[in-house]
Amino acid sequence: MEIELKEIRDFVAAIPPFDRLPEEVVTRLAGRLSIEYVRRGHPVPPDGEEISRLYIIRRGAIALYSKESLMGMLGEGDVCTSFCAAQLMPEFTVKATEDTLLYSIPCKELAELVSGDPSVLHFIRHSAAQRLKEAVSRIQEQSQSSLLHSYAGDYCKGPVVTAPPGISIQDAARLMTEKGISSLLLMEEGKPAGILTDRDIRTRCVAPGLPLETPVEEIMTHGIISARTTDSLFDALLTMTRKQVHHLPVFDEQELRGILTITDIMRQEGMSTVHLTSTIRKAGSVEELVEASRMLPRLQMQLVNMGADQEHVGKAVSAVTDALTVRLIELKEAEIGPPPVPYAWICAGSQARREQTSHSDQDNGLIVSDEMQPEHEAWFEALARFVNDGLNACGFVYCPGNVMASNPEWRQTETVWQDYFDRWINQPEPKALMLSSIFFDMRVVHGDRRLLSNLRGRILEQTPKNQLFLGHMTRNALTHRPPLGFFRDFVLVHDGQHDDTLDLKHSGLVPIIDMARIYALAEGLPETSTLDRLQAAAGTPSLSQGGAANLQDAFEFISRLRLEHQARQIAAGEAPDNFMAPAQLSKLEREHLKDAFKVVQTMQATLELRYQTDRI
Repeated sequence: MEIELKEIRDFVAAIPPFDRLPEEVVTRLAGRLSIEYVRRGHPVPPDGEEISRLYIIRRGAIALYSKESLMGMLGEGDVCTSFCAAQLMPEFTVKATEDTLLYSIPCKELAELVSGDPSVLHFIRHSAAQRLKEAVSRIQEQSQSSLLHSYAGDYCKGPVVTAPPGISIQDAARLMTEKGISSLLLMEEGKPAGILTDRDIRTRCVAPGLPLETPVEEIMTHGIISARTTDSLFDALLTMTRKQVHHLPVFDEQELRGILTITDIMRQEGMSTVHLTSTIRKAGSVEELVEASRMLPRLQMQLVNMGADQEHVGKAVSAVTDALTVRLIELKEAEIGPPPVPYAWICAGSQARREQTSHSDQDNGLIVSDEMQPEHEAWFEALARFVNDGLNACGFVYCPGNVMASNPEWRQTETVWQDYFDRWINQPEPKALMLSSIFFDMRVVHGDRRLLSNLRGRILEQTPKNQLFLGHMTRNALTHRPPLGFFRDFVLVHDGQHDDTLDLKHSGLVPIIDMARIYALAEGLPETSTLDRLQAAAGTPSLSQGGAANLQDAFEFISRLRLEHQARQIAAGEAPDNFMAPAQLSKLEREHLKDAFKVVQTMQATLELRYQTDRI
């Protein structure tokens, strides 16, 4: 074999999917490749070329565009399948972004050459984004969780027994006994006005000694929390957990279909978030909370084994963290008395986005009403220290950067918080950008929600108008890059502790989280979770529908690998982390992970161009 042909064959043989072909097929493929040179800025293929070809980038780089939108960027060792998959793609153009050397072969000729391997045929007929979408779809189809694939409308009990709010407590209790039900829906003018449960009668009537003739409306629960018939049992379960309710009216559009109870859901699954949060709510000490929190890693493992995705696991774990926080606050308030002025305990970071995995570090703060006086500071300091210490004892370790309510800097009045955000937005220096990445993801866990909603409203009025701030946020976000290097192989961690691993969090998920935050701030969107932000921003000037869908697929695929890695560690009695050895992946998973990283690289490049970060 000629030296030049051998060099081409060795190059191609190292590139997926051709690395899975028999040696003789790779040799024939190398012999049929054409060599093309394209200067920077020129189209691929050259004008006048009509035959659809597959391209392998030997040196240089090319970019794929749909109209004016960047769809993908490919470099040395990448395979451009777009022309072989043209029937599945929108109109697109390809240009060289550097002087580029390409190997090419007609798609039809290549298909005949590799016809003996259906997986290679599938690869060349689909783009990276399409292959990733198929992988995510297969993962979702393989999910075996009965809660994820069972729906509230199928398990709610009906018809619902109703009564007017003016009915007496005694008559309501008699009606509930006759019908054998534990809850009664109170209707007024054809609409739900409230709900009465056995617990309401015990705690709000019998315990305080109210007369039995008292109208039910005085003890019923107002502001009904409900579900839709199409909600999964898992989502209904999370709603009950977050709102601390045990009965959930279920509606089909405007029509009431029935009542769903915790018992109904428990018949479907054993251990659950509700079991754990119920234990937490009953805890009478920090020691009992610490004991309950030890169940969290196993709950996460069970959810992953059931097939739950990042969205469901994140919501479940965050619900437990919320419950721990609220119970710690309640325990301290029982000791030091009620708050002197209104306040909001806020969480930030992954807890705020409801994307936590078990036992993360804590990010939190306090927004206190402007009515606060100097003599009130001791009360809030005592509360903050107790809660931060309690969360640390429960495994949610102190924030390494001291971004916690026990730090006076993050225990401030509404006006001071507004001054913080004004300064961060208008003077985006490095520390401000780091804090922005934490505190632009905020959610109220306990207290007066208006304190945060007022603050968020003013923030979202400013950010879309400030291109310099968004540019700095983008530049800061681009410090986290997908770990793809020469030949588009993985760049592994070498820090002495996690050698030869991939950091799935900081190199995979954080770039997507950061971009989603920028899209939301650029469009003034209030959403907090990453997937919600991508969905809300899709189709806006900041993010195309296709770009949003590709990032969602990348987020879900990388998250799934991370969750499965952590589940294996928990099962082995190890502390879960984010560092996974590529050897744990199948060959197909490696290719899909590279596809996910390529999607992230493309979207980062688009942001980089939009905000011209090289000029900042």
